Amino acid sequence: MNENLSRLPRVPADRLAKPFMRFIRIEAMAGAVLLLSTLFAVTLANSPWATSFLALWDIHAGINLGSVEISRSLKHWINDGLMTLFFFVIALELKRELVLGELRDPRVAALPIAAAIGGMIAPAAVFLLIVSGGPGASGWGTVMSTDTAFVIGCLAVLGSRIPQNLRLFLLALAIFDDVGAILVVAIGYGETVNWLAISVAVLGFIAVATIARLGVRSIPIYFAAGGGIWLTLDASGIHATLTGVILGLMTPARSWVSDRRLHAILDRIIAYPPGDHWSRDTSARGDLHRAGIATREALSPIERLEIALHPWVALGVLPLFAVANAGIPMAGVKFDPTLTAAIFLAFVVGKPVGVICLSFLAVKSRLCIRPSELSWGLLAAGGLLTGIGFTMALFIADLAFGAELLNSVKLGILGASVVSASLGLLMLAWLTSRR
Repeated sequence: MNENLSRLPRVPADRLAKPFMRFIRIEAMAGAVLLLSTLFAVTLANSPWATSFLALWDIHAGINLGSVEISRSLKHWINDGLMTLFFFVIALELKRELVLGELRDPRVAALPIAAAIGGMIAPAAVFLLIVSGGPGASGWGTVMSTDTAFVIGCLAVLGSRIPQNLRLFLLALAIFDDVGAILVVAIGYGETVNWLAISVAVLGFIAVATIARLGVRSIPIYFAAGGGIWLTLDASGIHATLTGVILGLMTPARSWVSDRRLHAILDRIIAYPPGDHWSRDTSARGDLHRAGIATREALSPIERLEIALHPWVALGVLPLFAVANAGIPMAGVKFDPTLTAAIFLAFVVGKPVGVICLSFLAVKSRLCIRPSELSWGLLAAGGLLTGIGFTMALFIADLAFGAELLNSVKLGILGASVVSASLGLLMLAWLTSRR
């Protein structure tokens, strides 16, 4: 009896759901690893090895080729270099959801977009209201983002009690948040603009689009081009991590080889009887080579890159970023209570208020659709979780604040993340206690 006949028939939605669930599972695991990395950084920053630990990230590393020298601190290579891969993966996931996933319906996508906009405007307003032109007022962009890994990790604590619509809503909101935040970084926290370098970067993006249209499918070629673009943007005054966002959104979401063509190519291989067909320069070996390419290209570039990069980014890049940035020395350090309170309240109060209010207005004005399973109570609990700003908040804080204010900001970010996670989990546990 054919084993496939004993299973339910597959539908196109299965192919869309599996990558999404894989992304969720890795993000949930990443949240736990990120938490351990943060605790590790805070512990070392307050240990007898604190001086050596904090000085480690200021060590310069790079290459020197004659008159050309590319040298940055380790912290710069992590925050601006490796984090570009993080934004690249975020952009890949965003495009896949917009082109192939549930967000391809504009009215469904409009809800997390509206929530993300509210979740960026309201906390920035709360921050500016409290700081009101004092030290650090220019760091308003710090409170605009949501940490994807920690939010998904919190949802994983409650497992199947959490409706899938809430997971998708929060994932989409966090992704839109991150894209919005990196645009703010590129525009608001850049240096003096070098238009020549920007022009070269634009030519680089055009070159990537051109070779894609010509049918070049070698991923190393695109990574080499991306590295060149990153260097030009790094020299342009615009934040170089924007490279990851743009290249991610440029990545094709459709596969090159259709299922029909794949089956036809594989049928030729299966038709060969057992024997030594592949070791000589024959048409059979050509068919085998063609089958190898077809099986690889049956997956879209977005799916292949996500499968390859997402575990490394979630379980490698983000924890390393946390270790390099989350260390807060407590002894002998002066904190600015107003600035810490502004960061804390912007995340804990401003974030959920902005998310809920703009979502409500968007639904009532019929600009978007709220799934029936996503109640206003669940949306409010999810709004509390969006106050976990950790990764992007630390990322922007390092750009926006001087060394004398940075520890005050980090304390507000860590405190807000703990309180937001606790309040969100408690509310979700109460709302889903019957599920």
